[in-house]
Amino acid sequence: MPEGDSVWRAADKLHQALAGQVVTTSDFRVPRFATLNLAGWTMTEVVPRGKHLLMRLVGPEDTEPGASRKPRALTIHSHLKMEGSWMVYAPGGRWTRPGHTARCVLRTAVADAVGFSLGILEVVPTGEEDKIVGHLGPDLLGPDWDEAEALRRLQAEPDVPIGYALLNQRNLAGIGNIYRCDSCFLSGVHPALPVGQVPDLARIVRDAKRLLGENLGPGRRSTLGPRAMRPGYWVYGRTRQPCRRCGTPIQHGLLAAPDGTEERDIYFCPQCQPAPRGAEGTETGPAGPSRNAISGQRASGRAARPRYGR
Repeated sequence: MPEGDSVWRAADKLHQALAGQVVTTSDFRVPRFATLNLAGWTMTEVVPRGKHLLMRLVGPEDTEPGASRKPRALTIHSHLKMEGSWMVYAPGGRWTRPGHTARCVLRTAVADAVGFSLGILEVVPTGEEDKIVGHLGPDLLGPDWDEAEALRRLQAEPDVPIGYALLNQRNLAGIGNIYRCDSCFLSGVHPALPVGQVPDLARIVRDAKRLLGENLGPGRRSTLGPRAMRPGYWVYGRTRQPCRRCGTPIQHGLLAAPDGTEERDIYFCPQCQPAPRGAEGTETGPAGPSRNAISGQRASGRAARPRYGR
């Protein structure tokens, strides 16, 4: 899934290109909206909501006898999921992605916007946006960020692993796996530690918000701080590489939801982030479970991934 900063940058790029522009041609390449024609509608703004994109438009005034003079308003809602993206081109410009993956094409006098491989694409009345994003928790990058509410939602389930709770967009919106892993590292907290046992929950949330905010500009993402000499992460994706603090090899594991489903990769330093008691993990690999769950190494020397959760 995309991180909140990626969606924020996509929304900003689309807003800069389309806000205030009249749609000259629209092409929705999904059956449900294949006949929808938004030509003549004006794009008012493009805003992110957690990992969701909301493109708001107002329609031309309905001049039919007896019709309401109030402008009609629609929202194009999309979610990138794993492979989706929005690209902006000059009018008539050549696309850089395969045409068969295009799901939405919006053309204006100054730019073409094309949504490729979108995981979700739907059009709803703007007044009904809450039906699609109202379940989300406070947005870490939103103007109405509410830390107290985010903490309240997280603390409502004290037995849930913090690594799972941070990815639950109903608690707080915008965190993906990169910021989940590195925020836990900065607090010295193992992702499998229950929320109720986290010494300073607010610190993890504030670190996640800070890291997201530091990556809204151009350039490659980094969680090492704005003064880092090169892009990189504290632990994410660094399996068997030395911890940047203590030198211990970074470990790669799997963390499941409380019901044992939705396993996701986690990265952590076993020295800086010791596993909670009773949650040392069970190794997985081609040959099945093995005993050496802490080191992450199999007897053959091949890497294995400890599994946490039920």
